[in-house]
Amino acid sequence: MSGTTWLQRAASAITVFRESERPVVSLARDLLWVAAVVGGIALFLFLFSGTWPAVVTIESESMVPNMNVGDLVLVVDEDRFGPLTTWDDGRWTGHTSFGDYGDVIVYRPNGADSVHPIIHRAMTYIDTAAVVESGLGAYYDDPHGGYITKGDNNPYTDQPNLRIAGVGVIEPVKKEWIVGKALFAVPLVGYLPLHLAEFAVLVIIVILIHDFVIARRKEKNE
Repeated sequence: MSGTTWLQRAASAITVFRESERPVVSLARDLLWVAAVVGGIALFLFLFSGTWPAVVTIESESMVPNMNVGDLVLVVDEDRFGPLTTWDDGRWTGHTSFGDYGDVIVYRPNGADSVHPIIHRAMTYIDTAAVVESGLGAYYDDPHGGYITKGDNNPYTDQPNLRIAGVGVIEPVKKEWIVGKALFAVPLVGYLPLHLAEFAVLVIIVILIHDFVIARRKEKNE
């Protein structure tokens, strides 16, 4: 009996929430709907891609002309839809993506979560990194194997020519540092995540205006 009473109260509260015309309740209802849609899309992307984040935005010109600033890139697990292929292997197998041989990967430089992941092409895989000096006077303190990567628009590979503040010289990419590989890109859509706060404010304003207009129409009809 108590269980039935609880269910009845919950159903009654949901009905009141759904049918209420109070502005605050109406706004909360709309925001919950938006959150449900966004959450559903995020869940679908995760299940499809097998990794997270499932989408990234191109923020630099390092991959021009094959990827441009503002492109929204769908990222999948490195072995989904075929094994990860390097540029070297792609020359022999004919595998291409984004205008060149091999796959483009998203990776956390030196495994760090404190900086944005890098999206560059996997050029080759080495079993052991020799202690290599670069023009920066950089070298690997703890040599290990991994992927050598390069931006299509860059003259040099990331290893060992790229240094990031707080991270150091970029080392060969271990497999556990890979977020995923790029599957395809949608031009310009990536500007939306770059301005997510502004977009959220715009959505709320649109919802408020919509609710205000609906309320005024009801008042006139009454």
